[in-house]
Amino acid sequence: VQLQASGGGLVQAGGSLRLSCAASGRIFSSSAVGWFRQAPGKEREFVATIRWGAGTTYYAEDVKGRFTISRDNAKNTVYLQMNSLKPEDTAVYYCAAGTSPDYYDMRVWGKGTQVTVSS
Repeated sequence: VQLQASGGGLVQAGGSLRLSCAASGRIFSSSAVGWFRQAPGKEREFVATIRWGAGTTYYAEDVKGRFTISRDNAKNTVYLQMNSLKPEDTAVYYCAAGTSPDYYDMRVWGKGTQVTVSS
């Protein structure tokens, strides 16, 4: 599986962006696909993941209620709808796929897409 992330950009605080992660190759129903982000000078952190088969979702506390992860099985694509964006959401966002929603079980990583939120 290869992953291609897109949709990043520059937005003002309070605005919205939708990220897409297109997968080439088969994603097994037991797999999880998710989004992680890394801000300058910080470690990469979990944002949201989704179980490919069941559609169960998981979110980091600071994005709950603002971000929504979803998937389109037919298009082999995962989305991250980001609303009410804050300057602290500025980071490079990476999509990844793995055997569970846990960061340490991610096996395939896509190239990141930059999200910049201005105040």
